[in-house]
Amino acid sequence: MRYESRLASEEADRLFAGVLALETVEDCYRFFDDLCTIKEVQAMAQRFTVAGQLKAGVTYQEIAQTTGASTATISRVNRCLHYGAGGYQLVLERLRRDK
Repeated sequence: MRYESRLASEEADRLFAGVLALETVEDCYRFFDDLCTIKEVQAMAQRFTVAGQLKAGVTYQEIAQTTGASTATISRVNRCLHYGAGGYQLVLERLRRDK
């Protein structure tokens, strides 16, 4: 079954094709430094860290202490893990597999 995102657009397709063209972590830093504010990248990195910790069974309280994420952010990420598009699981599993 093909996934149909509510975000889908030609502009989003071009953005994601650009992300897929990145080859190294340094490439990512260069691109995201230009594309996003520091706070936006920090927020995305924090949410991704929260997702990994939730998948590992870490409690909300421990996650809040180690990441500084609010319980609202942790809850939103948890909701995405359980009811979202499966993106967190996809990337976390691929990173685990490739390690």
